[in-house]
Amino acid sequence: MALNATLATASRALELFSTGVQVSANNIANANSPGYIREQLKIDPSHPFQRGSLIIGSGAQATSIKQVIDQYLEKRIQTAGSNASASQARQDIYAQLEAQLRELGDTDLSTQFSQFADAVNEVVNQPELGPLRSGVIEQGTLLASSITDLRSRVDDLRKSQTNQINDMVTEANGLIDQIQTLNQQISQQESNGLRSSDAGALRSNRYAALNRLSEIIPVRYEERDNGTIDLFSGSDYVILGSEKQHLETTVSTDRNVPVQAVRFDRTRTRVSQSGGELQGIIDGRDSILGGFVDQLDQLTAGVISAVNRIHSSGEGVAGYTSVTANNAVTDANKVLTDAGLAFSPENGSFTLKVQNLQSGITTSHEIRVDLDGLGGNDTTLDDLRSAIDAVDGVSASITTDGRLQLAADSNTELRFSNDSSGVLASLGINTFFTGSDSRNIGVNQVIAANRDLLATGQGGGPADNRNALQLASALDTAQDSLGGLSVNDFYNSVVSGVSQGSAAEQATAQGLQTYRDSLKAQREQYSGVSLDEEAVHMVEFQQAFAASARVIQTVDQLFQILVGL
Repeated sequence: MALNATLATASRALELFSTGVQVSANNIANANSPGYIREQLKIDPSHPFQRGSLIIGSGAQATSIKQVIDQYLEKRIQTAGSNASASQARQDIYAQLEAQLRELGDTDLSTQFSQFADAVNEVVNQPELGPLRSGVIEQGTLLASSITDLRSRVDDLRKSQTNQINDMVTEANGLIDQIQTLNQQISQQESNGLRSSDAGALRSNRYAALNRLSEIIPVRYEERDNGTIDLFSGSDYVILGSEKQHLETTVSTDRNVPVQAVRFDRTRTRVSQSGGELQGIIDGRDSILGGFVDQLDQLTAGVISAVNRIHSSGEGVAGYTSVTANNAVTDANKVLTDAGLAFSPENGSFTLKVQNLQSGITTSHEIRVDLDGLGGNDTTLDDLRSAIDAVDGVSASITTDGRLQLAADSNTELRFSNDSSGVLASLGINTFFTGSDSRNIGVNQVIAANRDLLATGQGGGPADNRNALQLASALDTAQDSLGGLSVNDFYNSVVSGVSQGSAAEQATAQGLQTYRDSLKAQREQYSGVSLDEEAVHMVEFQQAFAASARVIQTVDQLFQILVGL
């Protein structure tokens, strides 16, 4: 009986130590497999048996093969990965925006502002020279083109994020499907519950899928007793038992660019905005690039307003025989401040000059613009038309699309000055720039076609440069619409803000990356494979296997001796 018990104990030991060798060999084989979690053989004493007054041990047995993993550390790695990926995505978009600003070259906006001011300063010296007047128009055209080109490039950057978002959604949905499939496979293999062995390879694959998914969208998970996990993102479920939901995109328009939002396809709720590469891309598209577009529009409106307010109160070396406003109102009977103009006029007046070309006599007429909000008689476009139409030598009308149109009588020209109301600039009469923002700024084609209409003077003849002097300093004059800054100062603050934001995001991304790497290093120390340690374990198991085999050999010899007696 004792020999049989010894043989049984040694036999179990052979199986035990053979399993130990296999576990160590599997660990060594996967030492370089990304995301592999080291497995460990759990050995417990076998149940003893009683013989008389003695309780005799029956050796050891392998009770399970478990992964060596710290669940809390895994969840910290996933959270850190989500935050690091979001920050890196924003940093990448900052870098793309900085490249589009081209501040290190000679095609940046600050250079174009400077060259436009230089061209105006040239005409200040000799305003009667046609080529110098053409130079101002050319530089204005280049400036407007530079602004619209920059806007177009930034819009293209925003549109290009669509491809990345689609790729992220596709990858995330694939990972969700993979995790649900692995859930089923793990549950089948671990049918005895969590006290039995882990399905190591399947669990490693699931952890790898979870880590990658956490880099795309923020997730958290809870493990069930059957080895499956329920997966959540924010307040939404992603996988709940046998149910799952994918991500889907919806298209809308933001700042005149088609953009995509991401939501869950069943609950129809937006994906959590607390982290993840997907949200980082959306933040970069809408907040970084979109925020820059808002500032560029504000800057462009400042350029248009600053230049046009001055230009519309000046005169060229020639007057207008007819002029049509560039900007239309929504309703000619609405007060001008409520009529849909991009640049709102204010209470004041302007001077309309009518010059008889035959006699050389010029008559000046003050046109009041009542926008004080008192008396219920504030000026509408139709009121303005009536006031101008009452002036001898001028007829005024409103086009079908809501624009004011002036026409001088035969042998008569029209000029403008002293516009304290800004109504001429608001309507787009005698203005240098057209448009309202970075999408549509341009040079007035009437001025471009006739350089003599460039308003360099204020009625003092061809050599009058008083208006040109004001135009030369327009971009350096503080504006309320720019927060008390000039155009140049505002642009410099925008560029500085982009650079500072990029530097801050870069520092944040590096810090988060370092933190995530430190957590991964901790994970590697705890769950990774040490070749030296596994080699020692393998030698131990091999020697124990050899010792058990020697015991069996000895028992066999004893049996032979007993049989031979």
